[in-house]
Amino acid sequence: MIRNSNQIAPPCDVQIDDRIRLDQHKHKPKPSPPSPKPLRPSTNTASRRLTTRTTKRMISALSWVPKGASKSVPLVADPPSKEEIEEIKKLALLEKGSDVEKDEDVDEDMSDDNDDVSEQPADEIEQALDAANALGRDGGSNIHVIADGLDELNMDEYDDEDDAINMLGSGLGDTYYPSNELDPYLKDKNDEDSEELEDIMIKADDAVVICAHNEDDMSHLLVCIVEDPDSDPNMYVHHEIVIPEFPLCTAWLDCPIKGGEKGNFIAVGSMDPGIEIWDLDILDEVQPSLTLGGIAEKKKKKKKEGKKSKKSIKYKEDSHTDAVLALAWNKGFRNILASGSADKTVKIWDVSTGTCKLTMDHHTDKVQAVAWNHHEHEVLLSGSFDHTVVMRDGRVPSHSGFKWSVGADVECLAWDPHDQHLFVASLENGTVVGFDIRTATSNSSSDVRKFTLHAHDKAVCAISYNPLVPNLLATGSEDKMVKLWDLSNNQPSCIASQNRKAGAVFSLSFSEDSPFLLALAGSKGKLELWDTLSDAAVSKRYGKYSRQNKAPAST
Repeated sequence: MIRNSNQIAPPCDVQIDDRIRLDQHKHKPKPSPPSPKPLRPSTNTASRRLTTRTTKRMISALSWVPKGASKSVPLVADPPSKEEIEEIKKLALLEKGSDVEKDEDVDEDMSDDNDDVSEQPADEIEQALDAANALGRDGGSNIHVIADGLDELNMDEYDDEDDAINMLGSGLGDTYYPSNELDPYLKDKNDEDSEELEDIMIKADDAVVICAHNEDDMSHLLVCIVEDPDSDPNMYVHHEIVIPEFPLCTAWLDCPIKGGEKGNFIAVGSMDPGIEIWDLDILDEVQPSLTLGGIAEKKKKKKKEGKKSKKSIKYKEDSHTDAVLALAWNKGFRNILASGSADKTVKIWDVSTGTCKLTMDHHTDKVQAVAWNHHEHEVLLSGSFDHTVVMRDGRVPSHSGFKWSVGADVECLAWDPHDQHLFVASLENGTVVGFDIRTATSNSSSDVRKFTLHAHDKAVCAISYNPLVPNLLATGSEDKMVKLWDLSNNQPSCIASQNRKAGAVFSLSFSEDSPFLLALAGSKGKLELWDTLSDAAVSKRYGKYSRQNKAPAST
């Protein structure tokens, strides 16, 4: 069922918070799309990142972008077409349910306000109402907003406006210069353009990390640049993307969904059942390049006497029906993306066609983690709040897979990049458990573990294997601690432990390009970078790997 249709084949203490925004360069964003709705209560998802949320800002997920994957000069988004504007309006109206049936609870007092605009043509009033809703303004609560909008547009005299241009001109504005180089105005403009171009340029040696950020119920994707990541890192926000829903997980992918050999995209799972895929090489984008699944239609059911009105939701074909809690891109089959949801299912998507290829329902509770094997690209792990981890092989979709019992909610999963048979799972009770898939037995639940590590005092929300050093694992927890472990001989030992002032740690990841650079973030809404070699114990034990990694290739 999974097809390969598009396989091609010194110490650092840096952090970034809400004060570092687009003022780091001169690039000015265009007006944002409609403001996101306030964060919904988290009763429909078991994501601990929401149920434990006590701050006004946080970073719920992060993803590294490989060096060289980003365009050196990102493109600026074209102004939205008429069709795209209508789509944005439609989506905004869909969220409110007002595109299918008017709210039956509107006060009768509104009839008095309606008289103020009764002389306006019906179609203009409807358009103004749609525009007000799409811009996040409640047209129904103040009908004067519609009238004011129509007055401001002054559509009746639109054709009478004088748009003529004086072609002859007069005065100093007509001064002629033999060449552009001699024109001082053009020269200054060129200088400004050059400075702006330099400000938005992404160099080949720059590292890029994407943060799913929420502040005051506004959600963004922060595209952060790390200059000189291997020596003296300097980090800033290059640009940001406004997204409509609270983000829960991200996954970078390079499948060329817009054509060409490779792309630069980020998939985002959120409180919404749709998975949005955004182009990171475009500035000021207001819509995702692709949405997998999602809501097709909302209808407000008629209110029965004495009961509250309810909404009926129709989902797109093969869509998740609840929040998307986990995403994993398949590096071997670059068009394949796996997702896990609060609806208890795991789905396999073909992003090149935007379709779901396979839906698996082997869990009985919310699916919080998914991970592809680094060596056997058809093999997928999924972890759930039903206290199990399941392994499925896409080459044999009819097989029920192998299951391990872990005794607690699964928070995160990670395959060992140095051994195709090993994986670890982090749990809500603060432990990390290790498994060897060669001990699995078919059609039964196994609890045979290679080790059980009591790593933290609270839930271990994030784990990351070092891509260069075998047996080196990083863990991050709600107890605010980040720890490094040596898993050699299945006898884990703690090498380093730090509180990086990120709050409860929700996400962390080693960089594949700078293997000792660890990015982490959490409840304080700050992205932290930890040069783990700055720790004496890490440097003493693993410094040789760093020197080998930097050694020039022999000729």
